[in-house]
Amino acid sequence: MTSTQTDQDEIEHTSALETARRQLDGAAEYVDLDCGVVERLKHPTRVVEVSVPLERDDGEVEVFTGYRAQHDDVRGPYKGGLRYHPDVTAEECIGLSMWMTWKCAVMDLPFGGGKGGVVVNPKELSDDEKERLTRRFAEEIRDEVGPNQDIPAPDMGTDVQTMAWFMDAYSMQQGETVPGVVTGKPPVVGGSYGREEAPGRSVAIISREAMAYYEKDIEESTVAVQGYGSVGANAARLLDEWGATIVAVSDVNGAIYDSTGLETQAVPSHKEEPEGVMKHDAPNTLTNSELLELDVDVVIPAAVGNVITSGNADQIQADIVVEGSNGPTTAEADDILGDRNIKIVPDILANAGGVTVSYFEWLQDINRRQWSRERVITELESEMISAWDSVKSEVEGRDLRWREAAYVVALERIGAAKEARGLWP
Repeated sequence: MTSTQTDQDEIEHTSALETARRQLDGAAEYVDLDCGVVERLKHPTRVVEVSVPLERDDGEVEVFTGYRAQHDDVRGPYKGGLRYHPDVTAEECIGLSMWMTWKCAVMDLPFGGGKGGVVVNPKELSDDEKERLTRRFAEEIRDEVGPNQDIPAPDMGTDVQTMAWFMDAYSMQQGETVPGVVTGKPPVVGGSYGREEAPGRSVAIISREAMAYYEKDIEESTVAVQGYGSVGANAARLLDEWGATIVAVSDVNGAIYDSTGLETQAVPSHKEEPEGVMKHDAPNTLTNSELLELDVDVVIPAAVGNVITSGNADQIQADIVVEGSNGPTTAEADDILGDRNIKIVPDILANAGGVTVSYFEWLQDINRRQWSRERVITELESEMISAWDSVKSEVEGRDLRWREAAYVVALERIGAAKEARGLWP
């Protein structure tokens, strides 16, 4: 890589907040929205920073920093994940909370966007330490969350058990069991069946619809998936089940490739065997970068953000990019791919299954009535197709790219809600 290339990639790897603001400005050009509303949406309602002391197993006390960003609640309570990661920042949480606002609006859910986390490497915590950290973090932000105020969910470094601990800690202080304070819990304590697989399922549904829209027979289509975690593995296995040929999948260590198709059920997901993809027998191995550049019908970046940049956008050969992770494509790469007529279906539509089933879980908690897994799957399919149709209408009606169209759908709904409610006082 040349020094110029390195410099360009460093410039491109802007924060989630900067990217979200740029995307907002771009989409606002197509919507009749008051400039004051656009300006308001560039900023969060509030960002809370807390100190989270933790007694380690050896008796030493270590203090970690936690955040909760709440972007906009004009359509309903804040909603978004809690992540445990060493690179968590307030700015990242704000940007991700903005994306959650758009995502909820695209799906027409009665939520706004929130995001939070703790600056910690969860791999360096024992299970007992992770539980103590979660309970203390829940206490520190207890005044900011609640089933009608702000509803966290799992994210990077957190899971169903984390949410159960968080719910229990919150409930103990409230003096009553409050299952609706978080989503993504185990079903035995108010969680929803199908929640964990939901983001991957929505990516698969949207990939299927995109193939059909561009007249690709799913049974003759090839797919490469970067990131074989909860999103990527579930998406790959469903698409495989529906007839697509999954030629490559990857984890942090690299990718395996078989032009005749991988047996996705046999390849261990991150949950089944962390970093186990490369241990699976396959004819070829690739780097994560090489996977993205395969000549396939659909490529699904489902690992981390900023993996498709101006540095590799010219090498992308897929006809369709379906974003499984949040923010995998930089703004510069977005333009390059668009000019090359490569279709990009954005994250705020494709991976919205997680927040959609979280909404189902919230409804179940409110009504104290659990849905069957079959009902969850049926309802998710219906919601994803409805959102796809709304965005497709904007693509066709205004001759927009998919990302611009999704933002138009979101901004029109948010703008209408703000106009209806007005500005107080």
